[in-house]
Amino acid sequence: MNIDGKPWRTIWLEPDGGPGGDAVGVIDQTLLPHQFTTRSLRSCQEAAEAIRTMVVRGAPLIGVTGAYGLMLALQLDPSDAALAAAFEQLNATRPTAINLRWALERVRAKVQPLPPAERAEAAKAEAAAIADEDVAMCEAIGDHGLALFQQLAARKPGATLQVLTHCNAGWLATVDWGTALAPIYKAHRAGLPIHVWVDETRPRNQGASLTAYELGKEGVPHTVIVDNAGGHLMQHGLVDAVIVGTDRTTRRGDVCNKIGTYLKALAARDNGVPFYVALPASTIDWTIDDGVAEIPIEARNAEEVTQIQGRISTGSAAGEIAQVQLSPNGSPGFNPAFDVTPARLVTGLITERGVAEASEAGLRELYGRG
Repeated sequence: MNIDGKPWRTIWLEPDGGPGGDAVGVIDQTLLPHQFTTRSLRSCQEAAEAIRTMVVRGAPLIGVTGAYGLMLALQLDPSDAALAAAFEQLNATRPTAINLRWALERVRAKVQPLPPAERAEAAKAEAAAIADEDVAMCEAIGDHGLALFQQLAARKPGATLQVLTHCNAGWLATVDWGTALAPIYKAHRAGLPIHVWVDETRPRNQGASLTAYELGKEGVPHTVIVDNAGGHLMQHGLVDAVIVGTDRTTRRGDVCNKIGTYLKALAARDNGVPFYVALPASTIDWTIDDGVAEIPIEARNAEEVTQIQGRISTGSAAGEIAQVQLSPNGSPGFNPAFDVTPARLVTGLITERGVAEASEAGLRELYGRG
């Protein structure tokens, strides 16, 4: 994707940039949209901390960062013990998104049979392959989603297609293109009139800060709304489709995504609005059936609820980024980061292989697994 005329991915190698060899470059997403800053990760510990603190976030990007984190660990110590320790350290950073474990297991399986001297280079090659595959899968998701959007637009010729999204499932959540935003980018570039309602997505405001940032840089018309406005817009016929991403999808099609997604699905069902979920194969957890009962939900720091970050707009400190408190002293907060939308509320799963029914049979038809 382009930022001010320059093409970017969200993660890249910096040759000879670390103490053991290569470093890994990332965009610091905690400072967006007010500051575009990059950061170099030079150790497994720094990669783990970047995932934990959401310098990088989004299930596919977390997975790629974890893969490169193993490379960073093996550059310093290629032993079996170091590989096992790095795997556990990285895997513990974010428990909900399945892509992280998937990518770590893939790199581990690649390097474990090799002599220690060959492991770091093999890990680098495998992490790079995962990154490139993610870009290809996300672009394919965009193509399949574009076909759906074209069908919806054909029902209202000449009118703007109104799409609502929740959280950030764009290129910042992946290596490039994104999942839920990929069809939107494809539609915009194809000349399809489209407008996006952007949920602010409390408590970390990834919609207002990241999705709006992306759409603005791409020139896609959009409007930021509070999370609770979506149902109202649907009631008044102002939403043609909802499209979101997912951090983990069960084999029967239950979808775990940013907290608040379930409420959007309920409102969509009540108002006859199609509710689509965009995901690559790496986000499917074939070992889990019931998402509500079996997917671990990460509970993050309560300060993400009781405080908020923004840029000061007036006074002598105008332009500075500050953290401010919202709630009274002593009022506790609870911060579940995700919720689960049952498959019965999902119109379709948009994957790199096509659009599947949200069911085990639907996923098997595309992937031949169970």
